[in-house]
Amino acid sequence: MKVDAPGRDRARLLELLTERSFERRKVVLSSGKESDFYIDCKRTALLAEGHYLIGRLLLEAVRREAPESVAVGGLTLGADPLASAVSLTSYLAGTPLHAFIVRKEPKGHGTGQWIEGMKALAPGSPVAILEDVVTTGASTLKAIERAQLEGLKVLGAFALVDRLEGGREAVEAAGHRLFTLFTRKDFIP
Repeated sequence: MKVDAPGRDRARLLELLTERSFERRKVVLSSGKESDFYIDCKRTALLAEGHYLIGRLLLEAVRREAPESVAVGGLTLGADPLASAVSLTSYLAGTPLHAFIVRKEPKGHGTGQWIEGMKALAPGSPVAILEDVVTTGASTLKAIERAQLEGLKVLGAFALVDRLEGGREAVEAAGHRLFTLFTRKDFIP
């Protein structure tokens, strides 16, 4: 389901993503697929204005679709600035959500943990998974699975962009909800 966000903020975030993050060129994606366009959301998420807008819009989506959430996080590195933005924005709004980071492999020393930020969360805590770009859904599903294995209750996944290449279907086929702010059609009509 594509999430409707407040007009002005949504329009400005799309403008930033189009200017800073979107490129029409041949690339090989992390899924191994070849594509004629690329969206690197970190280029926008790491801008002060982009961080602010992402925080506001994703927080609004999480509050509307998964209001019981006590934390947000996802697979490093794409979800890291998103979780930071949403957590900070939630605190400033007086309704704090913790952030967590799902590693791609367990920490190689110390406790060997998979998720940073677990100390702030009780077993069974309801959480929302964040993602920058959904292509096949593999990264989203990996983050969901790891969060569940660590005892968290995943209420849904929230992404900036759905490339409309089967990721939504994969996430939903696995029994999870996926909400996105934008789709491929917002960049390539």
